Amino acid sequence: MNTLLLPGNAPDTAQTAADILKAGGLVAIPTETVYGLAANGLDPEAVGKIFLAKGRPQDNPLILHISDASEMEKYCHHIPEAAYKLAEAFWPGPLTMVLPAKDLVPKCTTAGLPTVAVRCPDNAITREIIKLSGCPLAAPSANISGKPSTTTAQHVLHDHDGKIDAIVDGGSCRVGVESTILDLTEDTPRLLRPGGITPWDMYPIVGEILMDKAITASVEKDEIVKAPGMKYRHYAPDCSVIIVDGDLIAAKAYIKKHFHPGNRVLCFQEELDTFREFAPLAYGAEKDPDSLMAGLFAALRELDDPSIGTVFARCPRGSGKALAVQNRLGKAAGFRHINPREKSFILGITGGTGCGKSTLLAVVEELGGTVIDCDRVYHQLLQYDKTLLSAIESRFPGTVTDGSLDRKKLGNIVFADKEALKALNDITHKAVKAEVLRLLPIENTLVAIDAIGLFEGELSELCDITVAVTAPEDVRVKRLTARDGISASYALSRIRAQRTDGEFASLCDFVLENNSTEEAFREKCLAFLWHTDIIKP
Repeated sequence: MNTLLLPGNAPDTAQTAADILKAGGLVAIPTETVYGLAANGLDPEAVGKIFLAKGRPQDNPLILHISDASEMEKYCHHIPEAAYKLAEAFWPGPLTMVLPAKDLVPKCTTAGLPTVAVRCPDNAITREIIKLSGCPLAAPSANISGKPSTTTAQHVLHDHDGKIDAIVDGGSCRVGVESTILDLTEDTPRLLRPGGITPWDMYPIVGEILMDKAITASVEKDEIVKAPGMKYRHYAPDCSVIIVDGDLIAAKAYIKKHFHPGNRVLCFQEELDTFREFAPLAYGAEKDPDSLMAGLFAALRELDDPSIGTVFARCPRGSGKALAVQNRLGKAAGFRHINPREKSFILGITGGTGCGKSTLLAVVEELGGTVIDCDRVYHQLLQYDKTLLSAIESRFPGTVTDGSLDRKKLGNIVFADKEALKALNDITHKAVKAEVLRLLPIENTLVAIDAIGLFEGELSELCDITVAVTAPEDVRVKRLTARDGISASYALSRIRAQRTDGEFASLCDFVLENNSTEEAFREKCLAFLWHTDIIKP
C-alpha cells in the first residue's frame, strides 16, 4: 500500500481524506492533542482495520470524533445537561465525554460496552474532514499500540508507512497529550483520563469529580474499562522506564549510583546541567506543564531505541495539568516510582472507631506505602507479650484467663469509665510505641501509622504530618454493628468513650471527613495523598 502524505493546507486535502474514509479506508488525522488513526466509526469493517493496524486489543474502546456538539444526539441517548454545558465551555477542545451509546454505534467501536466516548477536536481541517465524510470518526492515537503517541505526521509515517491509506500533515500537535476523559454515566462524574482540561476547569459546571484508580495505578487485565488508555501499558519506549521522584540532589545521587553506559535521563529543562554526565534529554520546564505535555511524547519516541537500557525519568508534582503528565509517564513506566528519600516520610492517621480509616490505609498500600496498624500491633502483642498481659490483669483483675485477654469483658469496663480507659492506655501505649519503632522499615519509604491514641501514645512525635479521619456518629454506629456484630448501644458506648471528631481534628494537621460512600471517600483519600505531595512512592 502506498501511504499518501496530504498537506494540511492544500485545498483538496479534506475532500481526499473524506473520500478515503467513506470508502472504508484509514486516514491519520491531526488534532490539538495527538494524531489519530481514523476510520468510519459506524462501519465495523473499517473500525476493525484500526485494531489491525495498531495491534490494539479488542477490549480497548475507541473515541468517536464529531464536528459539532449537536451531533452528540445522533450517537448518544440520555445525555445529561452537564454534557451540553461542558461542550459549550470546552468544545472544540481536548475533552472527551463518556455517554450512553445508541444502537447504531457498533460494538467494535465501544468494545462491547453500552457507552461511547465522544469529542469534538480543536482542529479545523479534521472537523472539515468529519463533515465531508458524513460520519463520526473512530480515532485512537495513531501510534503502534503501547508505544509513545504520535504528535507529528512524521511520527505516524514512521509507525504506519505502507499500512494505512493516508496521513494528513497538520504540523505539530499543540497540546501534546490525549484528551481528558470524563465519564458522565454515573451519579458523580468520574475522571477516567487526565489531560489539558483539568477537574478544576470543569468543577464550576459539574461539581465534585471522582478520580479513577487507573489514573495512578495499573488496572487488572480482566477488568472492564470505559475509555482508551486505562487498561494496558501505554506510551512506552523500547526500554525500561523508572520515575525518580524526590528533590534534585537525592535524585541525582540515586541515578549516579544506578547509572550504566547506554542509560539515559529524561528530565526538566532546568535540570539539564545537573544531569549533564548522564546523557539527559529535556521534555519541558518543570513549572510549565503545558511545555511538558507538548514535549513528552516526542521525547519518549526519541528514547524508543533498543540500544538504551534504562531511562531514569523526572516527573512533575502537583495537580492540574501536571496530573496528565504524571499519568502518561506513569503508564510508560508501569507506574514504577523510586523516591530516594533521605528518610522515611511518616504519616500519622487517627480518628475514632468506625470512621473509615481503613479506606485511607488501603489507598496508602495501593500506592506502595507501608502501613503500621497500631490496633493490630496491640492484638499481636497480646498473643506473646506476657509482661503486657500481666500488667493488664493486675490493673483489671479477671480480664485475662489462661493467658488470653477477654476483650469484651475489658471493653465493658473501660468504655464505661474514662479513668479506667486512661489506665489501660497508659499500660498499652508504651508497649505499642516500642513495637512500632521496631517495625519501621529500614529502607526510606512512605509509612502510615494508624492509631486512635496517636497523640496519647506519643506516636505523633514520629510523624511528619498527621491527619484525622472523621465521620457522622450515626454512620459510625452502622459500620461498627455491621463489621463487629455488636449492638448499636455497645457501638455507641465505644464511640463516646473516645475523643470527639472535633478533638481529633484540632490535634491534626489535616482532616478528611468521611461523609459519603466508601468509593467517594477512597477518591477523596487518593486526592489528598496525591495533591498534598505526600506520595510518590
